[in-house]
Amino acid sequence: MGRWEPGARERLVMAAVDLFTEQGYDATTVAQIAERAGVTKSTFFRHFPDKRELLVAGQETLSRLLAEGIAEAPRDASPLEAVAAGLERASSAMGPMSRELAPRLKAAVAASAELQERDALKSVSLAAAMTAALVARGVPDPTAALAGELGVLAFKRGYAEWSEGDRDAKDGLAEYTLAALDDLRAASASLG
Repeated sequence: MGRWEPGARERLVMAAVDLFTEQGYDATTVAQIAERAGVTKSTFFRHFPDKRELLVAGQETLSRLLAEGIAEAPRDASPLEAVAAGLERASSAMGPMSRELAPRLKAAVAASAELQERDALKSVSLAAAMTAALVARGVPDPTAALAGELGVLAFKRGYAEWSEGDRDAKDGLAEYTLAALDDLRAASASLG
């Protein structure tokens, strides 16, 4: 087994999701994940503290990209326009591997209460990152919190639709998340 082979992190994620889908989260060990990925257990632990963290591997990066996009939005952008900039920035980082992995990841999460809890915490973290970025722009806290929550909902809805679409299509995630945000904006306006 190669210790320093490129792509080890991605292979570990793919191996874990496949094993979680095949035999369940609880029945899957770190040793099995490392073996399937073609790396050692120590390589696994260099990338992840435990098997739960595999499924939120990109959470910090995603939070950072969302916040950066919001921070870099035009000065006169509304809170939802700033969220759209964050969604566009974060969505651009999601490529074919994310699209391919999504259905298996969804199945693995649906089959495990622990993973469902971890997924919910991920949503809270993403909303907090967007809210903080909006507050840093001077958006009042309640407005920033609502816009952050709408951003998470738009990301999740857009990601689900994109990942369920044609795997060979060249369309990017951004168009799905931005369309979902537009739908949510229209829906919230109708709440009157």
